[in-house]
Order: sequence, then C-alpha cells, then structure tokens
Amino acid sequence: MTTPIIKVQQLGKIFSTEDMLTHALQGIDLEIQQGEYLSISGPSGCGKSTLLSIMGLLDYPTKGKVFFEGVDVSLLSEEEAANIRNSKIGFIFQQFNLIDDLSVYENVALPLRYAQQPISDKKIKEKVDDCLELVGMSSKALRRPTQISGGQQQCVAIARALAVEPSILLVDEATGNLDSKRSDRIMTILEELNNRGTALCVVTHDIGYAEMAKRKIYLLDGQILGQTRL
Repeated sequence: MTTPIIKVQQLGKIFSTEDMLTHALQGIDLEIQQGEYLSISGPSGCGKSTLLSIMGLLDYPTKGKVFFEGVDVSLLSEEEAANIRNSKIGFIFQQFNLIDDLSVYENVALPLRYAQQPISDKKIKEKVDDCLELVGMSSKALRRPTQISGGQQQCVAIARALAVEPSILLVDEATGNLDSKRSDRIMTILEELNNRGTALCVVTHDIGYAEMAKRKIYLLDGQILGQTRL
C-alpha cells in the first residue's frame, strides 16, 4: 500500500482565551491517499478550516500527529515545513489573494520565481502557459486581476496553486464569493484536475459540491461524525 500524502492521528486543537478554552478539533484520525478526492463538510464552526490549516502545515495541533508523505511534521524545522508547504501543497481559498499590480501571467509565475531550486525563465513560461490553459485562462494572461471577473480570478488562483506541481490541493470554500454559475465552473475544473491525478481535499458548506467527491467526511463539533465513499 502506498504512503498517504497526509495522515493525522488523534489530532486535537484547542484555542484559548483568558476565560475560555475552545476544543476546535478532537481525536481526528484521517488519511488522504495519492489521487484521492475528499470533501469535508459540516456547519460553521465545526473545525473544517482548522483541520485544513493543520493538514496544510499552516498551523500546528495541540495534540496528535501529522505526517506528510510519511514524515512526522513535528520533527521538522520551520524552514523544512515551509519548504514542504511551498513546493508540495497547493492552497485555494475563498479570497483569491492575487496581486493587483501583477498580470495574470506574473501572478501564476510568482511561486515559481521563489522556488527553492532556481527555475529558468523558459521553464517558468512553459509551466505557466500549461496551467493557464488547464483552467481556460490563456487569453487573459496579460490582464490584471482587476480586469477580470471573480470567477476568472479564482481560475487564476487555481493555476497559481498548480504551478508548483503540488502533491495535493487543499481547497477552503473556494466558491464562497462566487455566484452559482461561476461556482459550478470552478468545481468542474477541480473535478477535471482530480481526474488527471491531482489529489484534492475540499472544504465546503455546500452539500451538492461535497457530494462530487469520491470520499465525503462530515464534521460536527470538531469530530468526524461520519464518512462515505463512492
């Protein structure tokens, strides 16, 4: 059996204030395999985004273990964890986080220009062109983010996440700021990427979009209430 891309064991996360402790996650056991399409759904405040942040090495658990491609993340330095995060994990958020002063092309090229190993301009162009074509944005390469629609901006954000050829895409409410037509387009693109072999973990409050995944997990009060597979 292949090593999971991400594995968490008895994961717990507690947020504390002066007068209160909030148990955001409790006893989570989860594995995500290569090429898998997983959705995580549940009501607001159930811990979906917290779980995604920990799996994406953006945050750390209060207790439990996180493994990325078999490596215990707790044994890594901050720099080593950042290298994994930047080179092997693609993030797609509700906010597009594009830089308005850069063209669509330059936004997608940005993570490649800051890659740990230098990449030639020729190789960067090949990668950016391929990613923009995958999401149907080749014709908008020279435009600024402010010159394209919200749905198109999210397509650019997906292309940027794909540019580093990540082991997995972590998607957090990617359609939250879009109308239904543009949302459907984004989810179709993600499904097509999974069919090409990209592993996906999608956090969504939309039951219809959650049902597109091949494995579905439902969270409630920081715990896995149930899961189903196609």
